[in-house]
Amino acid sequence: MLVNVKDIVVESSSGGKKQLGDYLGKVMLIVNVASRCGNTPQYSGLQALHDKYQDQGFVVLGFPCNDFGGQEPGTVNEIKEFCSSTFGANFEIFNKVHAKGNTTEPYTTLNKVEPQGDVSWNFEKFLVGKDGNVIARFQPGIEPSNEELIAAIEVALAL
Repeated sequence: MLVNVKDIVVESSSGGKKQLGDYLGKVMLIVNVASRCGNTPQYSGLQALHDKYQDQGFVVLGFPCNDFGGQEPGTVNEIKEFCSSTFGANFEIFNKVHAKGNTTEPYTTLNKVEPQGDVSWNFEKFLVGKDGNVIARFQPGIEPSNEELIAAIEVALAL
């Protein structure tokens, strides 16, 4: 099933509404993030991807989520400060979302991507092409340095 994110409206970290269609023309990596998870060190790798490819039109979009083991209890400002001071992460962080159960966008739409179903844990990744179509879904254990993920980003950027 083809899933497009261009019409999805999400909440920015400042509380304003933002449409993912604003990112059309860029390749997006959408990730549900958490500060107290075994995968939290992936923040460094996500920032490295953001730094390496941003000049080619790539963005990492982080959506804090407290659905998995209560591993993201902080406010969005606390989360942003933690990401910046601990991992040097300065990619865009949005307001907190729900990625499973009674989901909120972008996950109400993204969970329709094959394999369909709720996000399984923190740091699941969705790669979105310049046209807003979701290209791939990567499980939480796939590190940002994973060769398959990097190859998919590079292919998407070349289109």
